[in-house]
Amino acid sequence: MRKSRDTALRRARMAALIAAAVAVAGCSGGGEDGPGTGEKLTARAPGVHRWTGSPCGLLADTPLAKGFTLGSTTDSADPEPREDIGEKGARPRYRQMGCLADLTGPDGKFWKLGATAAVYEDAEPARRAYRVKQNLDRVHGRVPEPVHESAYGRPADDRGRPGRTLLLRNGDLLLSVTAYGPYGSEEHEVRDDLGTIVGNTARLMEDGLRERDAPSPAPS
Repeated sequence: MRKSRDTALRRARMAALIAAAVAVAGCSGGGEDGPGTGEKLTARAPGVHRWTGSPCGLLADTPLAKGFTLGSTTDSADPEPREDIGEKGARPRYRQMGCLADLTGPDGKFWKLGATAAVYEDAEPARRAYRVKQNLDRVHGRVPEPVHESAYGRPADDRGRPGRTLLLRNGDLLLSVTAYGPYGSEEHEVRDDLGTIVGNTARLMEDGLRERDAPSPAPS
């Protein structure tokens, strides 16, 4: 009985957090919190993107940071559309893909990289999903640090292993990239390289998934 009550309480708490984030997402503006990040990433015109069964291949030919080499990789790509929770009962569809990779730094130590990309059926559901994730981060005390108007970074942690997450939206694409430094490293030692790695990963994946520029909106 107690276990059932605990489970119900956890579900109710998560539902409340999501509801709060959804409510804020509907009225969030372009301004962000935080002092800015080390990711050197500029905003790009909105594009139309495609799904691929081998997202790790988009990272194979270009070093993600000076002195780093890409090690073993694992693709995760489901061609079947999924449904998101939209406004007023809408169920916008998207297709998701991901890449997990090991990186070797200049000193031979191992770093970890993960990227997840969702291609929506339209740009508006991707924009809303971005805002929901952004506000969930705020609710959980993970202050978004602006990179540009459609991307932000924040610190990440894996059992004391310092990391960095970058969330980016472009047109119908929502992209999340997280990298972790070596075990035993300190955040101030790896912050710059983490910012470079997630920024370059996001740039390579967005470029590789991009089919064409999105059409300009019709004049009102």
